[in-house]
Amino acid sequence: MKKFAPIAVVAVAALSITGCTSTQRTVTGAAVGGVAGAAVGGAVAGTPGAVVGAGAGAATGAVIAN
Repeated sequence: MKKFAPIAVVAVAALSITGCTSTQRTVTGAAVGGVAGAAVGGAVAGTPGAVVGAGAGAATGAVIAN
């Protein structure tokens, strides 16, 4: 789990600098952030944490990707 977050950040950063459109970057950032947030939230607080983590991660990923 400790290695997943840095990998997710690198993936979002790599896709952000490629020739993708803004919409594609936003969707990719939200997807990567949502998965990472769900994984962390689930590890910390079970199912409710996964749901909250996915929402927060998706929002954060979308912002970071742009």
